Amino acid sequence: MPSINSPSGALPARFRRERLLIVGCGDVGQRVARNLRGRMQLVALTSSADRVAALRAAGIRPLVGNLDDSATLRRLAGIATRVVHLAPPAREGGAAWWRDQRTVSLAQALRLRSLPSALVYGSTSGVYGDCGGARVSETRGVRPDTPRSHRRVDAERAVRWFGRSTGVRTSILRIPGIYAPDRENGTPRGRLERGTPVLRREDDVYTSHIHADDLARACVAALFRGKPQRVVHASDDTELRMGDYFDLAADLYGMPRPPRVARGEAERQLPLQLLSFMGESRRLDNTRLKRELRVRLAHPTVHTGLQPVQA
Repeated sequence: MPSINSPSGALPARFRRERLLIVGCGDVGQRVARNLRGRMQLVALTSSADRVAALRAAGIRPLVGNLDDSATLRRLAGIATRVVHLAPPAREGGAAWWRDQRTVSLAQALRLRSLPSALVYGSTSGVYGDCGGARVSETRGVRPDTPRSHRRVDAERAVRWFGRSTGVRTSILRIPGIYAPDRENGTPRGRLERGTPVLRREDDVYTSHIHADDLARACVAALFRGKPQRVVHASDDTELRMGDYFDLAADLYGMPRPPRVARGEAERQLPLQLLSFMGESRRLDNTRLKRELRVRLAHPTVHTGLQPVQA
């Protein structure tokens, strides 16, 4: 099996005429496409007609449809041999706030004609909730404690059921914080400029990270190497508390380190969404990523990944 960690690697001949459907073709989806351009036909679902020209310019065939309108998804049936699903659940769940109807609708559409051989779903490490800083493997039970993480758990269930009931090889990547200097809001620079405080060390939490390019490589590896109905942590090797992460970024960028505050003060100063990330502490074990998917991280830690992109 040739390397699939580098865009220059060649896939076997039987893969060259395959077609990949990318659902949720944002920053990471486009990086996945760049890894496979010239080796697979690329198709992306978009809900915005304004993105059609840009996707075509990137060598991706756009299909206009909306995950919130199942009738528009029928054209996805039988269109792809492999699927990468990176679209998040809806921001609001309505009466069934814990459900991710988007993933259910996608799975229903894919069943209508010939099935893909593999589907990769990008979930979140938030499904674990707070783990008190413990090291977490994929065998740990989920314990979602926010509406959005409940919807992610529901999406994972839908993906697993799709795989078990159809024989499609499904992979679930649980993803922590995504960063990259060439990604919009992809570094802590904006927060450092605003002087947003972080927690003092005795109150601080462990957070995990993955560079957007390494996440794209993990998606590609899972498409071809993932075990059936398998969960994998798409995380790098970094073990830092959140405040130390921002201190590191400040030092790299020659900016002042952020102020440290007690948790009670943070709760008075910071918005609820930001506080929710400060209430969960865990360290992700990425053994499966390396041993099973055989991904070689280009940026094993944020120490190199946060470096500004050279022109």
